[in-house]
Amino acid sequence: MLEQILIFLAAAVLVVPLFKRFGFGTVLGYLTAGILIGPWVLRLVTDVDTILNFSEFGVVLLLFIIGLELQPSRLWVLRRSVFGLGSAQVIISTIVIALLTRIFIQDWVVCFVIGVGSALSSTAFILQTLAERRELPTRHGREAFAILLFQDIAVIPLLAIIPLLGVTSGEVSSGSAWLDILMALAIIAALVVVGRTVLRFLFRGVALFGNREIFTAAALFVVIGTASLMEHAGISMSLGAFLAGMLLADSEFRHQIEAEIEPFKGLLLGLFFIAVGMSVNLGLIRDMPIELIGLALLLMVIKFCVIYVISRLNGDSNKEARCLAFTLPAGGEFAFVLFAVAVNAKIIDAHINEQLVVIITLSMLFSPLLLIINDRLSSLWAERHVEPEYDRIDEPGNPVVIIGFGRFGQIISRLLHMRGIRFTALDNDPKQVDFVRRFGNKIYYGDATRLDLLRAAHIDEAKLVVLAIQDIETSVKIAQILREHYPNVPIYARAHNRLHCYKLLDLGIQAMVRDTYYSSLKIGTEVLRDLGLSPAEAEKAVETFRQHDEELLKRQHAIYKDEEKYIESVVKSREELQSLFEEDITSSSSLKNSEG
Repeated sequence: MLEQILIFLAAAVLVVPLFKRFGFGTVLGYLTAGILIGPWVLRLVTDVDTILNFSEFGVVLLLFIIGLELQPSRLWVLRRSVFGLGSAQVIISTIVIALLTRIFIQDWVVCFVIGVGSALSSTAFILQTLAERRELPTRHGREAFAILLFQDIAVIPLLAIIPLLGVTSGEVSSGSAWLDILMALAIIAALVVVGRTVLRFLFRGVALFGNREIFTAAALFVVIGTASLMEHAGISMSLGAFLAGMLLADSEFRHQIEAEIEPFKGLLLGLFFIAVGMSVNLGLIRDMPIELIGLALLLMVIKFCVIYVISRLNGDSNKEARCLAFTLPAGGEFAFVLFAVAVNAKIIDAHINEQLVVIITLSMLFSPLLLIINDRLSSLWAERHVEPEYDRIDEPGNPVVIIGFGRFGQIISRLLHMRGIRFTALDNDPKQVDFVRRFGNKIYYGDATRLDLLRAAHIDEAKLVVLAIQDIETSVKIAQILREHYPNVPIYARAHNRLHCYKLLDLGIQAMVRDTYYSSLKIGTEVLRDLGLSPAEAEKAVETFRQHDEELLKRQHAIYKDEEKYIESVVKSREELQSLFEEDITSSSSLKNSEG
């Protein structure tokens, strides 16, 4: 056993850093390490099944951590991308792959399992790759994360559904099978209802009377305990771990539990990938190279086309859709898990499973090559579409500098123009600059994150700067530069949302207006009037809301980085606002009665 552990560690230490160094990612490093030490190459380890069964606990820990991070508030923020893009990708990819599989396999259940397993991508591989390439903050990076999050969520019901699909109709009709299903559902319900209270009580006790080692032991006990409970109920261990993590997602111990579990998850998940690499049947690739490589490439083409189309329908540009499609076409680790569950449920036979594992693994091996191709295409596109040079600012300083000349900036410019107040307008979108110039507006094309451009715009001579950029990251970056180099110049900022407000407040910028805020208040006043309130009552209600919201914005700024306190503040503020309106209604009714 010690010799095998030494072999696994040596393979990981030697191969994984090498793959990471050349941009292929750690997951592919683990898979390759498994192939090298497995029964088809060096034959250093041959008991693949035992290692694979043990290493599946790494997937259990991964799902536990996914459950920990799956807070309802975070899901709500990403709901459009997660349940829109994510569901469209999984459903459409499953249908297309299942229909093509139907050409070779007549059983629709088998086709469905192959389709849904192949529709999933590698969360571990893609997120790590995006982080290494610093692409997570980009639009396609955020959308890739949302799609992967939906896939992770979708795995949970699939782990419960697939074993049921393996039950024959005769078994389903028997009382024993129905009793097993009802027992499993009852255990899940009991875990959800009772688990939250019991788990919080457990960790509070450990935190009070134990030490760090005991806390780690308690976290592992919860994961292993819920996984074992589910396994005895005939349900996947991963489902139990996920439910346990989700029950602790809103607890005060979430971050500490995650920190304690993370090292075990990383090592065991690496072992899982090594075991998958060991289980790759290289004999199949030797006997059927064209067929298997062709099917792997076909899988990637199908997913690429599906992702590109839904991304374009979502309003993404051609470049964003292409980058997203090149990021997600390969298969993923959960395919191995779902196919293994299907084999145990006697839905897929072992031979088909071996072919599927090879196809998914090949697609993951090809994935880094796709990213290199995308980088090359982006370079060629950039060479053919060279951005024009930034304009030279050839006028003296003006009282106002407007940074960002979209709808927001243009309205301000028209007000200034009407009053004869001179201003300097900057925008970094050449198409927008050309469009605005057609109507006789004077505007300079340039990147306001560059200090030399701000100097050329004579910011030091301006009485104030209007920061009218909607993009949060760019707006905050410009604000930081202005605050650092021109601390005495007032900034009037456009804020896209509350988070944008908080980041501007961090820089000491007080004068800001949120997009759609005052227009929403205006139409809200009209709505209240049409619903029967007098003009005075409607205006008072809106003014009450405005004052409360602006005070709340300042209060929440102090705690917005603490997610638990922030959510608690949001809930409390709703109760406060409701109380204010109820008091107002009561006082108005009392006044009317006294007048009567």
